[in-house]
Amino acid sequence: MTSTIANTRFSVLDRSRTREGQDAPEALRDTVRLARQLESLGYHRFWVSEHHSVPGVAGSAPTVLAAAVAAATSTIRVGTGGVMLPNHRPLVVAEQFGVLESLFPGRIDMGLGRSVGFTDGIRRALGKDKQDTEDFAEGIEELLGWFTGDQALYPQVHALPAEGLRPEPFVLAMGEGADIAAAAGLPMVVGDLRGRDRMLRAVERYRAGFRPSAWSQRPQVIIAGTVAVAGSEEEARRLLVPEAWSMAHSRTRGVFPPLAPAGRIETLPMTAKEREFYESGLRGHVQGTEEQVAAALESVIGETGADEVLVTTSTYDRDALLESFTRLAGVAELGRVPVPNPPIYSAG
Repeated sequence: MTSTIANTRFSVLDRSRTREGQDAPEALRDTVRLARQLESLGYHRFWVSEHHSVPGVAGSAPTVLAAAVAAATSTIRVGTGGVMLPNHRPLVVAEQFGVLESLFPGRIDMGLGRSVGFTDGIRRALGKDKQDTEDFAEGIEELLGWFTGDQALYPQVHALPAEGLRPEPFVLAMGEGADIAAAAGLPMVVGDLRGRDRMLRAVERYRAGFRPSAWSQRPQVIIAGTVAVAGSEEEARRLLVPEAWSMAHSRTRGVFPPLAPAGRIETLPMTAKEREFYESGLRGHVQGTEEQVAAALESVIGETGADEVLVTTSTYDRDALLESFTRLAGVAELGRVPVPNPPIYSAG
C-alpha cells in the first residue's frame, strides 16, 4: 500500500507538565532536554505552550522557553503552540519573535491562539476578559503588519528587530478560528484527534475559504492530538492514564493537578462523575503498537489530507514518553506494508 505517513512531517508540542514530586523548574528543564532528544530522532518542530496559574503546567512564558529550547538545539524548528494573542499587545509579540528570529534565523515558528485564561481571576490578573477573543483576527492582522512594515495604526512606530523578518506564523484553530486562518492566508493547526467530525469540518471550512497571502500560497493543515505508542495496547493505554486523571480531577474539582503515576491512579476511589470524565479521557486517542498506530494515522491523515501531525502526548513516566516518541519516529516505515491489526482510533 502507498504510505501517507512516509510523506507526513511529525512534530511535538510539550506543555512542560509538572509531575508529583517534581517542581516547575525541573519540568522546564525536562522540556529543553526532550527537545534535544526529539531533534536527534528527526522530528520537524518542537513547540511550547502558554498557560497561566495552572498548577500542573510550568510553561507560562512561551517565547522565553522557546529561546532556551532553540539555544539547546541546532536543526529542529522551535516555536509556540501558542502565544495567546489576546493576552498581549501585538507590538510586543512581534518584538519577541523578532528577537527569536534574529538569534535563530530560519528556525522560529509563531503559533498563535485566542484564549484569554481559564478563570475570571486569571483574566482579571491579565487585564483581559472573554470579549477580547473577538479581536483575534484584528490582532493577527496588526501583528503581521509589524513584520512586513505595513502596520498603519501607529505611524512612525516600528517593531524592531522584527520588521523585515519572517518567522513562520500559524493559527491554532477550531470552528471560527478556521475562518480566521483562511482569511489571513496562514497555516492552521487543528485538534484534537478525538473530535474527528469537528476536525474534518474545520479543515473543509479552512480549505474552502483560504486566501493566498505573502505568508502562505496554499492551505497548510497540521492536525494535533495525543499519540501513544508502546509494545502492547495495554502499555499504550497506561501512558494515557495520568493525563486522563488530571483532566477528570480538573473538571470535578476545579484544579488541574500535576501528573501522577498510572499505578496509583488506577487504585484511586473515584466518584461516578470522576470515573465518567476519566474513562472519557482514555478514549478516542491514537494509541497502540506501532502497527496499530500506523494504521490509525494512515486513516486520519488520509481523511484530512494533513501536511503534518503535531503530537501533544503527556504522561508521568518520562522514559516511557521518550520510548513512545522513539517508536513513533519509526512508524513511517510501517506505512509501506499492509498492517493486519485494526486501528485504535475513534471519534470518542
